[in-house]
This record gives sequence, structure tokens and C-alpha cells, in this order.
Amino acid sequence: MAPKRPDVTFLAPRAASARLSRRALLAGFGVVGLGALSACGKTTKMAASPPTDGKLESKLNLYSWGDYDNPELLDAFKSQHDILVQVDAYGSNEELVAKLSTSRGTSGYDVVVPTGSNIPQMLEHDLLQELDLSLIPNFEHMDPNFTHQYFDPDNTYSICKAWGTTGFVYNTTKIDRGLTSWQDFLDAAQKEAAGTTALLEDPWEVSAIALGALGFSLNTEDEGELDKARNIIVDDLAPNVKAYVGNAATSMIQGSFTLLHAYNGDARQGLTEVRDPENWKFVFPTPSANLWMDCWAIATGAPHPDSAHAFINQMISPDTAVDQLDYIGYPIGTKGLAEQAKKADLDEQDLIFPAQKVLDRLEPSKQTPADQIRTKILTDAQARSGA
Repeated sequence: MAPKRPDVTFLAPRAASARLSRRALLAGFGVVGLGALSACGKTTKMAASPPTDGKLESKLNLYSWGDYDNPELLDAFKSQHDILVQVDAYGSNEELVAKLSTSRGTSGYDVVVPTGSNIPQMLEHDLLQELDLSLIPNFEHMDPNFTHQYFDPDNTYSICKAWGTTGFVYNTTKIDRGLTSWQDFLDAAQKEAAGTTALLEDPWEVSAIALGALGFSLNTEDEGELDKARNIIVDDLAPNVKAYVGNAATSMIQGSFTLLHAYNGDARQGLTEVRDPENWKFVFPTPSANLWMDCWAIATGAPHPDSAHAFINQMISPDTAVDQLDYIGYPIGTKGLAEQAKKADLDEQDLIFPAQKVLDRLEPSKQTPADQIRTKILTDAQARSGA
């Protein structure tokens, strides 16, 4: 008798992946997907997916970021529906886009997880297929803050899988004044935290520090505004930067930093692991910051469309939301999740769930031709820092 197949099959190395932030995987990928998409401008027609018929297929192929779902939830889906779940992993949106664009609908993948800012370009090249929301009834439980985004106004192709924002965390024993804005960050980096500041290794996020302090749109394409931001980042900030990092938590635990540019979920991870969490404070800075969102979507040509819809429906269920949040470190966009997290007594809940007044002023990042300028700002800053 052949051995029983495992409930969930992983096709990518997972050693130590639980400590590697999904956002850290984005480090260095400030301009993602555009190159791969431009390469498929002259291609043949995409292969079609079989139509849904209400009968779940026996398999589901998930292509996502490494270790980005609670394995117990994946196994529960398999057990409930008797579906073999196969998981393959990528390390960047660019890798995802390249796989889907070159396969032209024959990748074999069903559910994929692009970042929202990549979705417009993916739709231009027919890499995602429309969702049938009647097969995803749990969509009614999604928080309006995370539906109807600019990249998919009617949620025709995507549903929020996880979201977060960017700010900074600082050691209050070294900086004993209150910091609230990006201008405060720049000031502290040049004073109390000179030589002990860390920035994210992400072109959009680094430029956003100066653009925010200047009062410009974080997505500006104006070369004059970006030039002013460059002067601040390269001339004023970079000489005081010790390192460019993917995950601020690791640097917090290391103990040699005073001020760190950070994704909120990574800062939360750091606060749960440092020896002196009472000496650290995270800031959702004014006037604005990024609202990033990763999304469930179905690849064009998906061979198992009914199972794909059923999987997404189960993964956005309020019944699984806290377990998913607790595992990946970021909320999944369902209504009432903050209340559920409170009942579950999760650590550092104020970092997971920004106040509504914070959410209202966040600006989702977009891909634009000016991303090339942002990439040059980062590389020049790293050279100036000696990093």
C-alpha cells in the first residue's frame, strides 16, 4: 500500500522561516513586477480556467510568500473538504509576476497573493481572473477600511489577506522626548540617534520619510519634490544611518540601535522579544505613511477554481481570523478582529490595530515611473552611509 500523502505539501524550504517577516522579504524590491510585466507585452492569449460548477476539486495549488499562513488552518481546510493543498513559495512580487506571465495561464497555480500595488499592472496583462463573490460569502465580514481599494475598486479580482503600515520605534532611555512625526524622526536621527539609526531597505519607504516631512504626497511623481526629498535623505539622514534592514525586530533584539524605521508588525515582534520592552515606543507618524495590503487572488488559468473560491472563503472567515493573525503577525482585514484579539489577550494590540484617525490618514503605496528615482535615492543613501 502506498504511504498516505501529507495533508499539506510545502515545496519551498521553511527552515527558520517563522522568524523571517513577510515584509522583510520585500527588502530591496522597491520596484517590483514592472520589469517582468513589460517583458510579456507581446505574448499569446492566456489559457482559460475551467468554469466553476459548484463541485470542489480534489486539489488546491497555493503560490504565496513563505510561511504566510497558519499550517493548522491549511490542514483544517484539507480535512474538512478532503482536498490536497500544495503550497509553493516565492520571495517577491516580481518572482510571482514572472512565473504567471511566462506560463500564460498554465502555471498550475490556483490561489496567489500579490501586494495591492502590483495588481493594476497584473490586470493589464490578464494574470488574474475575476472572483465570483457569490462563492465567497465571508466577504460580507470584511472591514470597509480594507475593501474597494484604488487597485481594485469593486474587489473584482482581490480580497485583503493581510495589511499593515509603517512607522518607527525608538528607545526612550536614549531619546527622552516624545516623537510623533517624520520630521521628529529626521531630527532625532541627526541628534540623539546619530550613528544608531536603522532604515528599511525599501526605496518607497525611505523616500516616504522625507516626503512626509515635507508635506508632499508619498506617491508623488514630481521630480522637483523628489529632488528635495533626496537632499534630505542623502545629505542629512544617510550620514547618521548605521544599517538598512528588512526586519526591525532583529535589530531591536541586537541592542545596538536607538531609532528604527519599521513595519508595525515587525516592531511588535521586536517588543515581544527584547529584554526591556518598557523602554521602547512605536510611533504611527504624522502626517501620513504607507497602508500596504497583500491580497488573495485567483490566477488566470487556475485548474481548480471551485476549491480556490472555497479556500479564500475559509481563510477570511471570522472564525479563523485570530489564529491567522497570531501566526503571521498582521491582521487579515475582517470586521471585529480587534475585539477578538482583545478577548484572546494577544500582545501589543495597539501596534496591530492603529486607531481609525491613523487609518484615515494613511496613503497606500503605488507603482509609478518615479519608482526609478526612489531606487536611486536609496542606493545613493546607502553609499553615503557606507552600507
